[in-house]
Amino acid sequence: MTATDWTRRTAAELVDALAAGETTSVELTQAHLDRIAAVDGAVHAFLQVDTDGALAQASAADERRAAGSPASALDGVPIAVKDVLATKGLPTTCGSRILEGWVPPYDATVVARLRAAGLPILGKTNMDEFAMGSSTEHSAYGPTHNPWDLDRIPGGSGGGSAAAVAAFEAPLAIGTDTGGSIRQPGAVTGTVGVKPTYGGVSRYGLVALANSLDQAGPVTRTVLDSALLHELIGGHDPLDSTSIDQPLPALVEAARQGATGDLSGVRIGVVTELGGEGYQTGVLARFQESVDLMVKAGAEVVEVSCPSFVHALATYYLILPAEASSNLAKFDAMRYGLRVWPEGIENASAEEVMRATRDAGFGDEVKRRIILGTYALSSGYYDAYYGQAQKVRTLVTRDFEAAFAQADVLVSPTAPTTAFRLGEKVDDPLAMYLNDLATIPANLSGVPGISVPSGLAEEDGLPTGVQILAPVQADDRVYRVGAALETLLEQQWGGPLLAKAPTLDALRDGSSLASSGTGDQA
Repeated sequence: MTATDWTRRTAAELVDALAAGETTSVELTQAHLDRIAAVDGAVHAFLQVDTDGALAQASAADERRAAGSPASALDGVPIAVKDVLATKGLPTTCGSRILEGWVPPYDATVVARLRAAGLPILGKTNMDEFAMGSSTEHSAYGPTHNPWDLDRIPGGSGGGSAAAVAAFEAPLAIGTDTGGSIRQPGAVTGTVGVKPTYGGVSRYGLVALANSLDQAGPVTRTVLDSALLHELIGGHDPLDSTSIDQPLPALVEAARQGATGDLSGVRIGVVTELGGEGYQTGVLARFQESVDLMVKAGAEVVEVSCPSFVHALATYYLILPAEASSNLAKFDAMRYGLRVWPEGIENASAEEVMRATRDAGFGDEVKRRIILGTYALSSGYYDAYYGQAQKVRTLVTRDFEAAFAQADVLVSPTAPTTAFRLGEKVDDPLAMYLNDLATIPANLSGVPGISVPSGLAEEDGLPTGVQILAPVQADDRVYRVGAALETLLEQQWGGPLLAKAPTLDALRDGSSLASSGTGDQA
């Protein structure tokens, strides 16, 4: 079997192959490293690739299997990690010049759990600087490209993780979701992205953008793969004060149950406010098809209204900058990271060094949000802006509670449009912010959500996604309904959406998936 064949397999299929002795972790890891070497020059999903470390971890995984004692269900399956999570011995930059070359002395809890479970870490993926963006164009190290069309964005802020999975450079990846940064990239790259319940996956070692909103989660090609990964990284962590001290629901079991395609007795709530004006016609068409399929599978559909959702975007863009301005104050050039000496000053003060460093180290979007956040928290404006935003946040939570009294899960398009062209919105912050219109309410309230590929839009042939939301700590519901919808859609398509994946030659040539065919598939 060739290396390309292995890169096309799902994580669950790789687990079965390892258990059957058909391959080794070293072979799988090398196959993905070869794929990265072949195509990442065009995609730019990775900021760092840890070839030696990944192969060493893979060798250890093979030794455990040979001894009959694998560390976990996913032992030996390689993974990519978003560059916002601390990795001991491997640079963590958060896509920013201000942390260029910083090597953490510790692992984030999520990373520590991946290592303990035996997953070789291929490297760190590209992202918008400090997770501020919806397109991965705000990375200080250059944008990531969408494998479906290299002239388009892969979503953000975790576009690197989504692109790595979509381009078959990694079977699994970790992202973080502050306002949609796992789900929205999933929608525009044809991958599955999950935002767990807030506090359901540890945030220790996750470089904070907005403490009350950030959540790490899986990026995969199937719902089952996400469930397998989620069960490994989730659960209580005493190092994280916001971690929920409760066991995770049976996520893999829920995904396997949903894969039968039966939704009998499930109440699906269609959110009135998350659709209509501002949503691309093809996105809405694919969403309606998905709802129709769920009805045929036995689901009951009800329309629910969440009136406070229309204020969610404005609320989010007051709370997030306020928390970000506080969190980013620690990057002061005194303890770690970049240090820039101001020009023309022989004996610069600490304040002058700090000013010069932050000016050189932070990008425009980061500076923009620091200024907004500092203003919102300033004397005389705190109550009018940040205080009012927190009150609206409470209203959003109440709307969710009322909606979940009528439905088991809520559904909507994940993103209002398909992937737009690189550079199209980078100089228009307000237009960029609208990409998170449907995903932000979940972060404000802490509820779990999943984005499942829902097909291709007629206008441009690019992927769309359906978002499924459930009540807090009912993550198993998003997996059951997500897996059922995935099964129903694949029956309609005749296979996975990513079966139309980019070929090696197409990506080497810098052309797009839309015209590449399926020449190198397994």
